[in-house]
Amino acid sequence: MANISFAAGWWKYLWLAAGIALGLVGTNSEWSIPLAGWLFSIGLMRFTRSSGVLAGVGCVVLSSSAVTVVQVAAAGQLDVLSILLGCLILNLVLSVPLLADRLLFLRLNPFLATLVFPAARASVEFLVAEVSPLGTIFGPLAGTQSANLPLLQLASVTGIYGISFLMAWAAPVVNVMLERRLSWPSIRAVTLSFVSVLGLVLLGGGLRLALAPTAPSLVRVAGISPSIEAENRMRAIDNFHTPQVLPEQKPVLRNAFAALSDDLFATSRIEADGGAKIVAWPEGAAVVLDEDLAGFLRRAQDLAREKQIYLDMGIVVVLDGQPRSRDIAVLVAPDGQVLSTFDKAHPVPGMEDLRPGNGIVPVSETPYGRLADAICFDADFPGTLRARADIMFVPANDWKGIERTHSANAVFRAVENGYTLVRQTSNGIAVTVDAYGANLARTNYFSTTHQSMIVSVPTRGTWTVYGVVGDLFAWLCVASVIGLVTSAAVRPAAARRKGHRD
Repeated sequence: MANISFAAGWWKYLWLAAGIALGLVGTNSEWSIPLAGWLFSIGLMRFTRSSGVLAGVGCVVLSSSAVTVVQVAAAGQLDVLSILLGCLILNLVLSVPLLADRLLFLRLNPFLATLVFPAARASVEFLVAEVSPLGTIFGPLAGTQSANLPLLQLASVTGIYGISFLMAWAAPVVNVMLERRLSWPSIRAVTLSFVSVLGLVLLGGGLRLALAPTAPSLVRVAGISPSIEAENRMRAIDNFHTPQVLPEQKPVLRNAFAALSDDLFATSRIEADGGAKIVAWPEGAAVVLDEDLAGFLRRAQDLAREKQIYLDMGIVVVLDGQPRSRDIAVLVAPDGQVLSTFDKAHPVPGMEDLRPGNGIVPVSETPYGRLADAICFDADFPGTLRARADIMFVPANDWKGIERTHSANAVFRAVENGYTLVRQTSNGIAVTVDAYGANLARTNYFSTTHQSMIVSVPTRGTWTVYGVVGDLFAWLCVASVIGLVTSAAVRPAAARRKGHRD
């Protein structure tokens, strides 16, 4: 340790402050700065490596918890206790990689020591997404990089976790440079390894984009949302805030819901006349009573047959008992056949009382490629969106405070699986991206009184490694963490001291 330079006195607290400040804009929030996502862990690690284990990690946890509260408040969810507590718990879990680095970085040779934090970070992000009801909406470092197209291509091989690994790797590499006072002989192997891998990833991503084939055929898609006027008419009739539907309410509710459905069918007709072959609605665009669903679908089938279009509809079905509703996406073919019905698989914790589906994404073969459906928050769960599709529809409904964050998070699913993703949303930003993450269309619900997104999209997706092997990289990271911990535990103390002197 005599040859290692740690931050001392107030300097280490300045590193902590820098890490926290950058962390406020370095995670996937409405004010995120992509570069900050690469940098904030450097300051936090400099502080933890220069402090005692409990004091260092404890200070980071408390400080980052305050940042988490600020971000939840900015998302307008501070009053949703389940979301606030969930994010605070995840913040604690996401501090484990820093703890692992602090415990192991002196017990391994310098190169292996730099792999502890990125491998642990990718592992924790993956395991959280697998078991947490919040999926990837909170935590992944990669979430800030959805606009970095060359880097984004790595997701087609490793999923989102490969990008997080690279970003996390920067922190221990820079810390080694600082600890060795930029002495080139002692930092050469670590520095060249990181720079070489990052360069290869960016070069490979650039080549993948440059060599992407031109789409052989396109289809015109119209994403539509209910007009503000229609929503206001519905609320003027009934706001529907009772705990459950009462029989005497139903006639009033039917009139209220008709304001939305009439507007949606009229706009769908207009877009079909304008040349759209597929018309997509957002999540919960239409609201119907359970007993009226069959009649509503007949109306949709009649329109699809008349205009010879595919109609992809987000519908909330109001139930009489508990849970209160179903949140479904229904795809109707030009011959009037209902090709698929998908129930939202992942309700937003503390905000949605609905009957969840089984999470199996339906894929329908059509002349315009394989069409698939998932709903809004489902796109924050990579395993749910893993499907062999050409066009993935993700009807969504956001709110002010998460509109940019949530639309950006969906981009990764398109690159991971090699399909075009059409995310028509109310109360947020509707986006369409191709299989490489390139933006094809984008509209903001809050900047117009009648949101529409008209776009021509490829009818064929592309093959990806991730689509075949899934989360193999993430599991390799888990195995690597186990291997590094084992190596540190069995490595003789004398060898550890020699490795850090070298």
